[in-house]
Amino acid sequence: MTQEQIRQALNSVPDPNNGKGIVDTGCVGQIIIEDSNVSVELLLPSLDVPYKMPLIQSVESAIADLDSGLTTHVHFTVDQRPESVDSPLPQVKNIIAVASGKGGVGKSTVSVNLALGLQALGAKVGILDADIYGPSMPKMLGLEGQKPPVRQLHGQHKIVPLNAYNMPVMSVGFIVEPEQAVVLRGPRLAGILRQFIEDCLWPELDFLIIDLPPGTGDVQLTLVQTVPVTGAVLVTTPQDVAVADAIKAMNMFKLSNIDVPILGVVENMSWFTPKELPNNKYHIFGKGGGRKLALMSETMLLGNVPLVQSVVDGGDEGKPAFLTEPIIQKAFDEIARNTARQTAIRNELLAATTPVKVSR
Repeated sequence: MTQEQIRQALNSVPDPNNGKGIVDTGCVGQIIIEDSNVSVELLLPSLDVPYKMPLIQSVESAIADLDSGLTTHVHFTVDQRPESVDSPLPQVKNIIAVASGKGGVGKSTVSVNLALGLQALGAKVGILDADIYGPSMPKMLGLEGQKPPVRQLHGQHKIVPLNAYNMPVMSVGFIVEPEQAVVLRGPRLAGILRQFIEDCLWPELDFLIIDLPPGTGDVQLTLVQTVPVTGAVLVTTPQDVAVADAIKAMNMFKLSNIDVPILGVVENMSWFTPKELPNNKYHIFGKGGGRKLALMSETMLLGNVPLVQSVVDGGDEGKPAFLTEPIIQKAFDEIARNTARQTAIRNELLAATTPVKVSR
């Protein structure tokens, strides 16, 4: 019996966090074989996790299936890998929050098309719809009426995100009926968001795009307390009233006890371009709001998104404009490239983000 044979057998045991094999996710440490005794070290985020006994049973069963004459001893160690510290999503490299200070500026549109733009660059991308009161992702991604399956892992029930355009997606809109009003106080909001983060089987991702609700309330605070947010993308329209509200979102992320880097600004609805006149630009909402916000937040303007009919039609039909409209594809290709570049620079120059401690 060799260590490689043991590892192959153990990889049939699913990781409690994402359902992949525990060897592939790096949860298996040292393996020591002495005669018919096999000692297996398992790396856990904490020694207090509730699935220890079911995990032991799964490991013992996998090795017994390989050779029933072997005796298995399982030892637990706290995982000290940098990517696993203080994060319930160690398999996600970058968590990007898409935010604004007010509704109606197109955060969900930006989130979906930014995700597709990053995917087109070769990244593995997922989307979490954190707008609990007004979830848009089911309609925008053609997933209305679908329910996420539930999978049992080591005695725990885990939600499996739905799939749209080869991206895992989770939203409260998959759980409640489309016409149902979501009436919840802050603690329940926080509980739902944490469940979508901690009790979902998110795969390995380069980017998890989180579409936030408007404002600076319970969902935003819960997010920065639960996961290490790599950075925020601010969305505004050109007019001053939208910028004035987006400044509040910017200032929330820049608070000293939150301190989430601003990766950049997306100016949505920058101009109107009729389909029959693709070279014409009508600045019906004014000019310069995105650049003004970028200067105030000491970051860059990631790109401008024109207002075209296909964006509206695509959102209503579940076919994002990035996939069907060349003008929008060009805009979000630039935004995705700039976002990826800004994320790389942020990760090179700044320490890894940790969940913040917000005192009441």
